[in-house]
Amino acid sequence: MSTFMKPVLLAGLLSSVLSVPLANAVEEAAAPAAAPASPHTLTTNIGFFTDYTFRGISYTKERGAVQGGIDYSHSSGFYLGVWGTNVNNEALYGNTVEVDVYGGYLRPLTDDLSVNVGFLQFFYPDSNHPGAGTANKGGSPNTTELNAALTYKYFTLKHSYAVTNFFGINDRLLGNGDTRGSGYTELNFNYKLPVADLNLALHVGRQTVHNYSQANYTDWLVGVNKDFSIAGTTGWNAGVNYTTTNASDSWYVDAKGWETGNDRVIGYIKRTF
Repeated sequence: MSTFMKPVLLAGLLSSVLSVPLANAVEEAAAPAAAPASPHTLTTNIGFFTDYTFRGISYTKERGAVQGGIDYSHSSGFYLGVWGTNVNNEALYGNTVEVDVYGGYLRPLTDDLSVNVGFLQFFYPDSNHPGAGTANKGGSPNTTELNAALTYKYFTLKHSYAVTNFFGINDRLLGNGDTRGSGYTELNFNYKLPVADLNLALHVGRQTVHNYSQANYTDWLVGVNKDFSIAGTTGWNAGVNYTTTNASDSWYVDAKGWETGNDRVIGYIKRTF
């Protein structure tokens, strides 16, 4: 064949080469653009626990708890949630339900470091006060805390500060002053073990009650848990924790003298949707 192609042959070859990319371009232009990812995330959770333990103190006397909540988060870092649990009526002034409302702002600083600031509001719908029925009736058990946390890789250091009286303890109830300014400082460690995909959880916390040093204590926790699926459904987690405190047995007792700060083993299963 001649080294110079005729114009007709050249045009045919160019047409065949360009037709496929051109057709693809037309199809891509005609296809609808993918919807952008929503900045909003909404999740729910429910769990069954052998005990409701708050900062090492039992609120259900190891008689079991059903807990659940709803969480909203925005891609900007803001979040808001509500969570509830049953409470034994002998453990907290006769209240039977606790509802917590919380929110805040989470901001990554680097790939490994993030900061979180927020609030936590404890509500007790029964509205039973400490010392109810006596001349020394205390304040509302509803408590508001502000908190700040710093997370580096597997470690989280957090401090919570009460801006109201601490669970109804005030000067009228016990005579040593109010309890605004009570605080809780905690260090948590969470790490996935190289064994059976188990997660290790370690915790130590220090509760201080303003004007009532006899109520100060330290609590510890060690536990393991595992994420798994059931029949193709994801979001499951189950685990077991051991927790203990050095809380005063004369202070942390229920209405019948049961010591709420003693050591215990807690098992649970929960699911996040």
